[in-house]
Amino acid sequence: MRRLCRGKGPVMSYTGMVKSLDVPVGFQVPGELVYDDLRATPIERSDLSDDIRGINSSLDLIRRTRGGWPDEAVAEDDNYVDIVWHELENREGYSYAYVVRDAEGTYLGCCYLYPMGRRVPLTDELMDHDVDASWWVTEDAYQQGYYSKVHEALGHWVDTAFPFTNPYYSNQEIPGRG
Repeated sequence: MRRLCRGKGPVMSYTGMVKSLDVPVGFQVPGELVYDDLRATPIERSDLSDDIRGINSSLDLIRRTRGGWPDEAVAEDDNYVDIVWHELENREGYSYAYVVRDAEGTYLGCCYLYPMGRRVPLTDELMDHDVDASWWVTEDAYQQGYYSKVHEALGHWVDTAFPFTNPYYSNQEIPGRG
């Protein structure tokens, strides 16, 4: 870690650093999150087909609204590894990834709670945040208004089901932000 000088004194460089999620010992990861007609459950291998179909049918939308990943269509083998990785991180409390469905069980997309610095590089301004919240929805779900609704739900879940107090929403498109 190096110190940079910018006029008024040294500034810490957080390049490449990631803040761990701070959860109490014994924190139980919610197995289901509910908000209105939305249901979110930790992503698991049984979600593979829906996840691949949802991602690959919505590549441009995901890049526009969430930003970053994916650069190209996801293959089944690669997405399987990604889902197993999410399962392990959920279990270990390193990050939390959820599949979001409507009340009828229709796959809408995913939401994520990552440690700060994992998805977006850490800066002095971001150091006060305790979780990086992001989400994406399928094209159909977006057309039905679920992008904004999942954003609302994610805010509710962060406030009521998790011990975080200052989330940062890292999506490129944030509903209500002008």
